Amino acid sequence: MNFIQTGYKGKNDWWMYIITLIVVVLGTQIGTFPIGIVAFSKTDGDMVRFQESAENAFIDLGINSNFYLFLMLLSFVGGLLALILCIKAIHKKKIKWVITSRNKIDWSRFFYAFILWGAVSCVLIIIGIVLAPENFVWNFKLIPFLTLLVVSILFIPLQTSFEEIVFRGYLMQGVGMIVKNKWFPLFLTSILFGLLHAANPEIEKIGYIALVFYIGTGFLFGIVTLMDEGTELALGMHAVNNILAALFVTADWTVFQTDALYIDVSEPSVGWEMFFPVLIVYPAMIFAFSKKYGWKNWKEKLFGSIEKPMILEE
Repeated sequence: MNFIQTGYKGKNDWWMYIITLIVVVLGTQIGTFPIGIVAFSKTDGDMVRFQESAENAFIDLGINSNFYLFLMLLSFVGGLLALILCIKAIHKKKIKWVITSRNKIDWSRFFYAFILWGAVSCVLIIIGIVLAPENFVWNFKLIPFLTLLVVSILFIPLQTSFEEIVFRGYLMQGVGMIVKNKWFPLFLTSILFGLLHAANPEIEKIGYIALVFYIGTGFLFGIVTLMDEGTELALGMHAVNNILAALFVTADWTVFQTDALYIDVSEPSVGWEMFFPVLIVYPAMIFAFSKKYGWKNWKEKLFGSIEKPMILEE
């Protein structure tokens, strides 16, 4: 049984997907209440100032950057809890069915992808700093950085797991069962994943061309999920990618504005660092995983049809 076929387990009436997505959106909104309360208190109840600060991501309110990151991540925690609740209560599914087609979640795959992609990302970051040292300012402060490290390790994986389970798990399976093929949910979820990041501040600075990076990343995670019959590798890559993004380099125009090791003081622009990962690094990662896990039948796994299994094992 392949990964999308695993979605047939449990209940899959169309209205369940509508209700689940609505509840998940509500969950993310409830998760924003804490940051809204903190920001409102910082403005002494001044609604005009509160609305202006919200447009600037509350940066002008004097909220500690680590505390702000924690509060921001709570919206994803709310969405994740809502998604888990709906999968169990409405769809009558086990969470592992939306994560993997294996009998149990393969954590060795998660940590292999975490370590490999972490190493590759560190090399790319170092290369970027070495090639243009004038663009980076050393920003290490022991206590703020250690606090950031704790917040990142504990909460960023919840944010990335929410996104992966929604796109590569829940929607990949749901759409695949409707259209009865694999290529359409791969394309749809990858594009939707990219568009989800259209509100990121870097899009405003660089332009919509930056969506090439996010959509390309969506395709990377989607291809890996279909070829490996589970989301474990995508979960590992996504988690370490965002953790390192928070820890190593920050800028006043990125979604993660943290007490990172370096501050990027350059003007945002479209450069090699946007297209090089998508065109070179991502295919190399897919090749490395294919050798590690012996992937075969690429055409069938990425473009094959979907049929409901005769027997749905527990």
